[in-house]
Amino acid sequence: MPRARRRVVRVVLRPRQFAMPVQEVLTGDGLSVKLSLVVTLRTVDARRWHEAVDLPDQFLYSAVQIALRTEVSAGTLDELLADRTGVPERVADAVRLESEAVGLAVDAVALRDVIVPAELRRAAVDLVVARTQGQAALERARSEVAATRALANAARLMSDHPALLQLRTLQAVEAGGATVVLSAEPGLATARAAS
Repeated sequence: MPRARRRVVRVVLRPRQFAMPVQEVLTGDGLSVKLSLVVTLRTVDARRWHEAVDLPDQFLYSAVQIALRTEVSAGTLDELLADRTGVPERVADAVRLESEAVGLAVDAVALRDVIVPAELRRAAVDLVVARTQGQAALERARSEVAATRALANAARLMSDHPALLQLRTLQAVEAGGATVVLSAEPGLATARAAS
């Protein structure tokens, strides 16, 4: 009868991390984006970790990679950028069964980097610049309309009340720096800046 052999296998039970290097993935709208993740995991069943598969950490790495690709390809780039915390949570949920099957528990998944292609970054900057320039042009137009309204109101007031024009002429004389031309006819006095 053969003797039973015992073998000691060292298993790290402390939490550990693996960083998934940059992965190029296509989003649901066909744009290429580069992503990297950090996964925090720990061994919860040492026997299963040793016996279930060869290289269980590598097995989990592949499962995370597939889950990430599936999650990113299900949405658009805008959705990915807007939901940077939801994507890692859904990836962690997607690999939970595979991790338990090999004696591991995924404690956290974090989306470390999202790298958008240079032409898309330039387009986003151009969009922000165009939007800002449009707002500036709109504000200039509003100011011009307000100034024109003020001038129209002043002209109407001076037309309705000729004495206001005479008061304005006296203010110009008092302030100095203007040439005042007086006419014999009332209401024809004008003021203009000195050259």
